Amino acid sequence: MQQSGNLPRLNEEALIVEKPTRTVWQRLGREEVIFLLFVFPNLFLFAVFTFWPMARAFYLSGVRWDMISPTKRWVGLANYEYLFNNDAFRKTLVASLYYTVGTIGGTLILGLLAALLLNLPLRGRDGVRAAVFAPNLLSGAAISIIWVYMFDPRYGIIKEILGWFGASSPNWLRDPDWAMPAVIVVSIWRTLGFATVIYLAGLQAIPKDLYEAAKVDGAGAFWRFRSVTIPMLSPILFFLMVTSVLSSFQSFDIIRVMTQGGPVDSTSTLIWYIYEQGFIAMNAGRSAAATVILFLFLLVFTLFQVNYSERKVHYGS
Repeated sequence: MQQSGNLPRLNEEALIVEKPTRTVWQRLGREEVIFLLFVFPNLFLFAVFTFWPMARAFYLSGVRWDMISPTKRWVGLANYEYLFNNDAFRKTLVASLYYTVGTIGGTLILGLLAALLLNLPLRGRDGVRAAVFAPNLLSGAAISIIWVYMFDPRYGIIKEILGWFGASSPNWLRDPDWAMPAVIVVSIWRTLGFATVIYLAGLQAIPKDLYEAAKVDGAGAFWRFRSVTIPMLSPILFFLMVTSVLSSFQSFDIIRVMTQGGPVDSTSTLIWYIYEQGFIAMNAGRSAAATVILFLFLLVFTLFQVNYSERKVHYGS
């Protein structure tokens, strides 16, 4: 029996069953949901205490505001123009570089020497290691108060020590030529223990076979240090360089207690200038502009180290 050709044809589109739309949470798997639950608190804290203040600083750098008035006047790039044409700000940049280079150089060199010494099988070295690391656990303000008395040109212990050698003590914290070296000494003393402990961890991780092979090849102590120790410590040096630069540019407590940026702005670093403009001069715009400059400098420096300096780091065992 033949079917009639007049029967209506089924609409193919009507046969397509539309799938219900799924929400974002439904499309995520169990592992992704757990991951987001664990990451969300950190992201929230970063957003509130890091990203939002950063965005706020970029905005405030373009306004003129005394932090009291309810209105802010938009000035664009006028704050940046003022800073780069201001002699005091340029002097602050020089002082910041002076402080950073002195602190990092002294910490890395003295920390390596101390680590090499404490890595030897000496009696009582564990106690010495604890004593070297102890200043890193103390408050910078408390350390600074002690050193202020030590630097006293009339009654300080440094004056007594210099007297043993027939030298007179300069007025450390009141002389523009000696104030920054005094601050650098305190900063090195505070951070030396951290660098020493990190160096020690790197030294103890170097395989002894490398030193034995170098001895078989006739390498002396200096060449073993140059050809084995330094290359194997390159990840440690890279880590300490990055963290030390970031820390030194943000050092505030020692300068606040010891010199307050003086005398004659000789110890006024960039972080002190930010504080001074924001909370003493009550100029939020210039303070925020200096903050943005500090942020951009640290960002560029860190990216440079990651992209170029890390290529010379030896991660082999």
